[in-house]
Amino acid sequence: MITATELRALDVFPERPDTQTPYISAASGLVCVGSHIYVVADDELHLGVFSAGDNEPGRLIRLFAGDLPIVKADRKRQKPDLEAIVFIPAFKGFSYGALLALGSASRPNRGRGILLGLDPQGGISGSPEQVDMAPMLGPLHRAFADLNIEGAVVVGDELLLFQRGNKKYIENAIIRYPLLPALNALRGLDADAFAPSAITPVNLGMIEGVPLCFTDAAALPNGDVVFCAVAEDTGDAYLDGHCVGAAIGIADKHGRLLSSHQLEQPYKVEGISAQMKNDTLNLLLVTDADDPAIPAKLLSGLISLEAEASRY
Repeated sequence: MITATELRALDVFPERPDTQTPYISAASGLVCVGSHIYVVADDELHLGVFSAGDNEPGRLIRLFAGDLPIVKADRKRQKPDLEAIVFIPAFKGFSYGALLALGSASRPNRGRGILLGLDPQGGISGSPEQVDMAPMLGPLHRAFADLNIEGAVVVGDELLLFQRGNKKYIENAIIRYPLLPALNALRGLDADAFAPSAITPVNLGMIEGVPLCFTDAAALPNGDVVFCAVAEDTGDAYLDGHCVGAAIGIADKHGRLLSSHQLEQPYKVEGISAQMKNDTLNLLLVTDADDPAIPAKLLSGLISLEAEASRY
């Protein structure tokens, strides 16, 4: 079992205090770059930016134009559903790397994403560039009955996407693409349909008869990935359900499950970042309570890798 410690609520300075809550509620993805903690939320048009060095409220960076409805059901229909965020190492036009945020693609209006350049300290530099997942989606919709992208990781020269299953369609999978061609496809530099180089199903097991399904992932130095997964009692990529448990696991990029550890409390963890220190994996996690009245939380935890030290 992993014990998760609550570090803080994800409170922010709202862009418009009259219509926005002073916190992120539905945190769905997490990446740390330098001293910056970046959080996407599946029902926001903004990126949350927090400092790793203090508990001051975060700031919001607008990613998409417009406003979302306040009423939960209406907001759910219209939201871009950003579910994954990943650091992309330096490439042409982005000398210090970039952040790539992607929608779940679970509905036609959820196939957008954003590319954000970074400065030498890992801070945001320049304006958001909108990207379109359309070239990737045809092959993925043919592969999955209920497509739902929840995580993204860069391992070497590959981009890995994580398909989240559900109770009806237990279709957890790691989807692999060559990184630079994938970026070209997303940016509209190559409009042809872009199929993955590999799709590997992954069985994560169950908690109380409910399948564990991917919610995010992060790369480890040796090319393995650490992931978070929840057992959410729903048979649909659109509808929420009761979270009966959660787990943190490690897999290789080919989908071979190496370890899995249940969380002591059934937090609905939807974002993960990890840092190796000696034989310990230090984790940061963010939660989604599926209730707009409850702020998302930043959690910490750790996994001892002493038994697998030779692998890392």
